[in-house]
Amino acid sequence: MPLIARFWTVAIALLLVIFLGYTTVAQSPSSTVTELIPTKLSTSVHLLLGNPSNASENTADLDNYLITKPQYALSYNNSKGIANWVSWNLSQSWLGDAPRQNDFRPDRELPKGVYKVTPKDYTGSGFDRGHMISSEDRGANIADNSSTFLMDNIVPQSPDNNRGPWVQLETYSRNLIKQGKELYIIAGGAGVGGTGENGAMTTLANGKVTVPASTWKVVVVLDQPDLGIKGISNSTRVISVVVPNSQGIKSQNWKTFRKSVDEVETLTGYDLLSNVPEEIQAVIEGKVDQE
Repeated sequence: MPLIARFWTVAIALLLVIFLGYTTVAQSPSSTVTELIPTKLSTSVHLLLGNPSNASENTADLDNYLITKPQYALSYNNSKGIANWVSWNLSQSWLGDAPRQNDFRPDRELPKGVYKVTPKDYTGSGFDRGHMISSEDRGANIADNSSTFLMDNIVPQSPDNNRGPWVQLETYSRNLIKQGKELYIIAGGAGVGGTGENGAMTTLANGKVTVPASTWKVVVVLDQPDLGIKGISNSTRVISVVVPNSQGIKSQNWKTFRKSVDEVETLTGYDLLSNVPEEIQAVIEGKVDQE
């Protein structure tokens, strides 16, 4: 083959290789554009241990309507005007010196057709606007603290419940964080009918808000933060309480009201800690905390 012809053959071959290589590189990103974006349910740290009532965002079931916020998750019950349960993670990163906002207000995230409970619905009732997730559990910044004053995080609590054993356990829980623990907490109201400063009531706001007979809470204590479910074993401490929604108990120690998770499940009908391996659930859910 003449030298010039050989030169052009090699040159064309090199150009072809370069062109094909460029085309491959230019096209390769298209294979990674489509990603599976997890749902809010699968990504919320506040639902790591499970969804106790299998709540969803299906508006056909407004009595078990799932709301996931950056600060907590809850199942809302439109018929009762309160949450079925509220679930949240508590670690050092959530705590801080943000001032209490005290800005009780309706949650505009609730879907159309749902009655938006207002602070005035509690006014003069003799019951506190009782937080499920405490405002002090969200002290890292003003926005986090403010989120706890949305009315779907509030239930009618007797003053002696709210300002007695309930706040004692809230304070105790935050002290565990100061000791290097991480907590996963679920809380709610159970039953119908409590006693406030003005006597016994079953509902407020002309029947729009149910007064629970008791408030309950389950606290899972992880000795090592950031391990999630892997940090839960047969020896993991779990604190569960059921506190009567009545007067006359303010001075009682929160430990008086300790129960097992199994007892809370029987009371509420919820499947708590459902993401924890069943063999571990069988052990830790049957114990009553003794520490």
